[in-house]
Amino acid sequence: MPGIRKYRRDTSEVSCCLKYVIFGVNVLFWFMGLIVLAVGIWAWMEKDTFNNLSRLTNIALDPAFILICVGTITFIIGFTGCVGALRENTCLLACYAVFLALLLLAEMTTGILFFVFKDWIKQQATSGFQSFITHYREDPDQQNLIDWIQGEWLQCCGVEGPRDWDRNAYFNCSSGAVGSREACGVPFSCCRSKPQDIIIKNKQCGYDVRKPTYSFDIAKIIYDKGCLEAAEEWFDRNLLIVATSAVCTAFAQILGICFAQNLRADIFAQKAKWH
Repeated sequence: MPGIRKYRRDTSEVSCCLKYVIFGVNVLFWFMGLIVLAVGIWAWMEKDTFNNLSRLTNIALDPAFILICVGTITFIIGFTGCVGALRENTCLLACYAVFLALLLLAEMTTGILFFVFKDWIKQQATSGFQSFITHYREDPDQQNLIDWIQGEWLQCCGVEGPRDWDRNAYFNCSSGAVGSREACGVPFSCCRSKPQDIIIKNKQCGYDVRKPTYSFDIAKIIYDKGCLEAAEEWFDRNLLIVATSAVCTAFAQILGICFAQNLRADIFAQKAKWH
């Protein structure tokens, strides 16, 4: 019996199941990161950002830049996990575990800071959204993002209300003097959707709604709630979903770290037998 046990230990191999689970999951992240990174770079090239560095003043608020960052991080993590598992490379697997640990630490730190410095984060979000409004017509990515936030996600208008659109040169009420048809109005994404509508919103539905002489009930035409208040209400309604998603994400990352470390241990044990 001792001889049989010794023979079984000597002929043990690296777990194929563990190896290909890590490989299969991370090859998806690898390709997903590559696609997101390519989309971000393409968006920057379309805006000619690489040749016009003056546009980098609001780089942290640029959706294309965010896509590039997310794509790069996902690509690197997926690459190290995928190739490390397939080639049984302990260095790449160690990098994969470290990257996941750093990402998990950053997420936990962000979550803690969000609750500790909630008022400061609200101020930063307010100033960021106001910057989006100011540069609404200058960057198509920011324009599409703010239209999605107002019209599709939160169903709101402006930061604190429709009057915030006075910050934009096209929608400012004084812009009528220079011929802006959008003066004293709001973007179409501020307009309320009607149940019977089967086509895209009328792009001119927000014209003149903030003029004192406007003859219709504004509350029935556009959203009168600011996006800051709408975001707080959305977060309160979906707190359980957000918390559950965060816990599941953290659990998956911890599981990935454990799998990588177990695979490394198997590889080291196998190499020890060769000596």
